[in-house]
Amino acid sequence: MDFNTFKNTVIAKCAELGIADYELYYQAAESTSVSAFQHEINQFTGSTEGGVCFRCIVGGKMGYASTEELSEAAAAAIVARAADNASVLEAEEPVFLGEGGKTYAPVKDTGVTMPATDALIAKVLATQEQIYAANPAVIDGSSTQGIAERSEIAIYNSKGLDLHSETTLTGLVVAAVVTDGKEMANDYQIKLGKLEDIDTEALTKKAAETALGKLGGDVAPTGQYPVVFDPEAMSDLLATFSGIFSAENAQKGLSKLAGKEGTAIASEAVTLVDDPFHPQSPMPQSFDAEGTPAYTKNVIEKGQFKTLLHNLKTAAVAGVETTGNASKAGYASPVGIRPFTFYIAPGEITEEELLAKAGNGVYINSLGGLHAGANPVSGDFSLQSAGFMIENGKKTTAVKSFTVAGNFYDVLKNITAAASNLELPGMASYGSPSVLVEGLSIAGK
Repeated sequence: MDFNTFKNTVIAKCAELGIADYELYYQAAESTSVSAFQHEINQFTGSTEGGVCFRCIVGGKMGYASTEELSEAAAAAIVARAADNASVLEAEEPVFLGEGGKTYAPVKDTGVTMPATDALIAKVLATQEQIYAANPAVIDGSSTQGIAERSEIAIYNSKGLDLHSETTLTGLVVAAVVTDGKEMANDYQIKLGKLEDIDTEALTKKAAETALGKLGGDVAPTGQYPVVFDPEAMSDLLATFSGIFSAENAQKGLSKLAGKEGTAIASEAVTLVDDPFHPQSPMPQSFDAEGTPAYTKNVIEKGQFKTLLHNLKTAAVAGVETTGNASKAGYASPVGIRPFTFYIAPGEITEEELLAKAGNGVYINSLGGLHAGANPVSGDFSLQSAGFMIENGKKTTAVKSFTVAGNFYDVLKNITAAASNLELPGMASYGSPSVLVEGLSIAGK
């Protein structure tokens, strides 16, 4: 049974049981992953998964039920289970379903399609050979992975929502292992986009050169320094603490930003953007998990805190409009909050000019222990790091095995400049240019 037939069966069952307020959230995904190790394919996986979540309001309570099976029997069962679940809930809290009749911004077609398996394998093998060719220091242990995923989402409810979207992403992950004969180092790089458009020579060269930059070096000296975070390091830091911008967390006392709208929480160098339609977004989306239109917004604008990220429930509690940031980790998950593509806006100076502003300090391009070493509630962090010393405005000797410590709320206030080199590394959900932060503590030798 396809989703539309399943949907009609659910509608009929709701009418039979007298359920007036309900919603169906459908999600399906098809994915392929191919990995190469040394000079041959060592892993191939393919999967198809998905299902439907049904929500209904009975007696002012929201009941949930989900199923992977699309059949007439499953349609009847999912409605009955959700109604039963609603009837036994004791918690008193507001419940909401999205309203239809809204206007949605069009999503630009990325032109990405699911590749044929043999084409994906050929691309992975060719890229694997390029890793070895990137530098003589590259050794076995280096690997390549090709990924492809098609995702489909549909939302239908009794209040007029009838939405559907399909997105596809493809990309390559390369991991380079290098040695100078005394020690080894590694680095990995991810690039999303049409497989035929990915510059694999540049990708493998970057992985090899970044790994080589980690060889040698000494422990950074202990002290308090100006610190330049490169785009990847700052993106990782932003991702780790992105939960502080969730209205749900703020209302639960898990963020210090509750009630801070309209105040300065960062330096004027900081503008923080949430953009569902960013050109580098692998899966642009015109609506959130509740069917609310998605839109581009400045969460921080030149240091001023504009808004928390809201879904329908948190917006009602706060007495504001939702920002269209409702999310579901999977079709069966409860509704939460998440940004789309979240990044610090770039400045107008080059990274070289940013280094000149730093004068003497530390350049960090690698952060470790982001889960164990960071407290997403207090904002405190103490993270294993690597990078380079900055001397007289230039990157000089490599440094490693040191700890950078601070507080993310203070980092936002102490970013004195942002470079123009905005990147959205990894899976392109979080991004940043290189930024200069004053007065961070380095614990080394």
